[in-house]
Amino acid sequence: MNVLALGFDRTLLELKMYSREKESVFFSFLFPILLLSLFSLIFSAQFEQGAEQGGMTAGLFFLPGMLSAGILLTSFQTMALSVATERDDGTLKRLRATPMPPVAYFLGKVGLVAVTSVLQTVLLLLVARLFFGVDLPTDPGRWAVFALIFGLGVFSGTVLGIAYSSLATSRSIGAVVIGPMLVLQFISGVYIAFDNVPGWLQQVAALFPLKWIAQGMRSVFFPAEMAAGEMAGSWETGKTALVLLAWGIAGLVLCVTTFRWFKRGTT
Repeated sequence: MNVLALGFDRTLLELKMYSREKESVFFSFLFPILLLSLFSLIFSAQFEQGAEQGGMTAGLFFLPGMLSAGILLTSFQTMALSVATERDDGTLKRLRATPMPPVAYFLGKVGLVAVTSVLQTVLLLLVARLFFGVDLPTDPGRWAVFALIFGLGVFSGTVLGIAYSSLATSRSIGAVVIGPMLVLQFISGVYIAFDNVPGWLQQVAALFPLKWIAQGMRSVFFPAEMAAGEMAGSWETGKTALVLLAWGIAGLVLCVTTFRWFKRGTT
């Protein structure tokens, strides 16, 4: 119970520190909401006919991609950047020297990701529904799939981000994280229709979690007939969950085996 209480206190502290980092709040929390709004406005004319017939609208088309990107931005990117920074500036070294159990530190990070991810997702859904007229699913089964993909996406993104933080210093981690993330967003069907991505790039995207999170989100919000645009011609919900779970387990193993409290070259 003491560890859980410390983890809760650490979560509150993490949230306070996160809210003070304006760049992080914008690029990991508000950026998907801004992009959803911009894309829905800019491309609304291209979906006008479908919208008039009660079909696909610009807001609906881009919503799954923005939800997927938001999950990895608030989990993977936030963890990779913040942990690398705290390791290099000596924060982790000082924390390790305190009586605080190491588990409490990680519980604080998990709490930060959980809270920011849920808030961002709720805001994205509200913006899509209230400002762009997106009809949200009414089938409980679809929301069950949404919860499954969201939970596995946040879990895998968090542990992979913590593990990834060991690859670079705080000076270089931004480029090491943001560059690959941007490429993955384009080839994973976040900004463009996935069936417009060349086949060999689809195969590359399938090696990483973002493609599967985006596919899972499309299965929740898109009509069933649009599954034909996926690589396998179906939503593959079960396979999507297994892939994300495998990534989460792999990330957890990497965290345990590679996490360092001290900057390279120090003790």
